[in-house]
Amino acid sequence: MKIGIIKEFKTPSDKRVVFTPSKCAAAKKLFPKVEFLIESSDVRCYSDKEYSDLGFNVVNDISSADILVGVKEVPINKLIPNKKYFFFSHTIKKQPYNKDLLLSILDKNIELFDHETIVDRNSNRLIGFGYYAGVVGAYNGFRALGLKNKIFNLPKASDLLDRNQLNAELLKISIPNIKIVLTGNGRVGSGAKEILDFLKIKQVSVSEYLNTSFNEPVYVQIDVLDYNERIDNRDLDRFDFYKNPTEYKSTFNNFSNVSDMFIAGHYYDKNAPKLITLDDAISDDFKIKLIADISCDINGPIVSTIRSSTIKDPIFGFSPIRNAEVDYLNSDAIAVMAVDNLPCELPRDASESFGEMFIKHVLPSFFNNDYDGILNRSQITSGKKLTDRFSYLSDYISQ
Repeated sequence: MKIGIIKEFKTPSDKRVVFTPSKCAAAKKLFPKVEFLIESSDVRCYSDKEYSDLGFNVVNDISSADILVGVKEVPINKLIPNKKYFFFSHTIKKQPYNKDLLLSILDKNIELFDHETIVDRNSNRLIGFGYYAGVVGAYNGFRALGLKNKIFNLPKASDLLDRNQLNAELLKISIPNIKIVLTGNGRVGSGAKEILDFLKIKQVSVSEYLNTSFNEPVYVQIDVLDYNERIDNRDLDRFDFYKNPTEYKSTFNNFSNVSDMFIAGHYYDKNAPKLITLDDAISDDFKIKLIADISCDINGPIVSTIRSSTIKDPIFGFSPIRNAEVDYLNSDAIAVMAVDNLPCELPRDASESFGEMFIKHVLPSFFNNDYDGILNRSQITSGKKLTDRFSYLSDYISQ
């Protein structure tokens, strides 16, 4: 079996890769029948030489590969007909900008497997870059804190080689006596929490956070039922919230009224209550002055996330009084970090982590007749048609 590691052609360029040189070696050791073909790339975070030094073939033509694996969408003119592809297609939510991509995939008889659709039997995602989004998002949040308050100046994560350098920079700073609220308990929340713990910021309970003053920086990590309650006041579990989000109202102002910094690492359903509205933000009780919005839902649950920001220019300001973007250094501004491709800032670490998950959860399926149904559940197209699981996309491509 030949697996081709494709060059990332999407603009702006993405330096990440699914199989790093070390992960190619690990996969080869576990599955000796695997042969890797590495498409030569001048943008990948690992050089061609790092692959060839480990004995892997670096080529300009990967059309002989059976399976082609990448990160971002493959440009239509680069798609090779009659192949199996793994990449983030950004089509499963009917994204208008990628309709033509999916149509071309069907026309070229390509079998598409989307990284985002690789799930277990309970529909839990098995691979993703969320953890490093959390790590870099929290780091960027503290970088914004230092710049906003003129107390320290962290370098951009994208200017650092790896996680070790990032940690070394964090060791140089001192966090003031602030309260930080972190939403989310998934991969994103776990990555952000790791940064908070690395900085030795004390974690406290919800009750302590809401009712106690501290002489040191503290944080609380909260889940959906900590900041939402049923309109009818019934006390049900979080699965009821996921099933019936319209029957809930937000209580996030309990936290926004006592917090200085908000790290948003939650998943948001468009039918769920908003966390911070404009009325909330202009209230005299509202205290948050910095939001690291890792989730980055534009015009979604957080009023200040009016746009995404970029790795080059990651921070902007939002004035609730003006309901407009302003300089984040303005006294009335909430500083907002809303970069939507955070793992790209630590591409080597993020790639190593992603490759490890792919080897653990996906690669065995090529050799065990897809015993766990991983490939079956993740396959979007087959034989120039949508698979049954993704037939809901029919109206999307027919419009």
